[in-house]
Amino acid sequence: MKYLVVDDSKMARKMTIKSLQSLINEDDEIIQAENGQEAVELYKEHQPNLCLMDLTMPIMDGFEATLNIRLFDNDAKIIIISADIQETSMEKSKQNGAIGFIKKPVNNANLEAMLKKLGLI
Repeated sequence: MKYLVVDDSKMARKMTIKSLQSLINEDDEIIQAENGQEAVELYKEHQPNLCLMDLTMPIMDGFEATLNIRLFDNDAKIIIISADIQETSMEKSKQNGAIGFIKKPVNNANLEAMLKKLGLI
């Protein structure tokens, strides 16, 4: 399995990856992107099984990146991980194709609960 973790904060990516690694196989691949544009490019190149996407990033935000990835792959599985928990942001994420939303900071428990809810583990 391949996973794409997208966040402009290196620390946030590190925390997400640490939680993800506790739930997946050792030989699964984790790819990292620092902004939405990089995420779209890496998604097209690697076509990961799951993308964990921040919303607030430079160059291209998570809303636009989610939309672009879904236009490229209508079956893309994208979960938003964001501190922006406004109802409008959650709704826009869903409209753009996200299948789930986790409030930052991510931890093993909330990531595991989301992945189980979506049938991904």
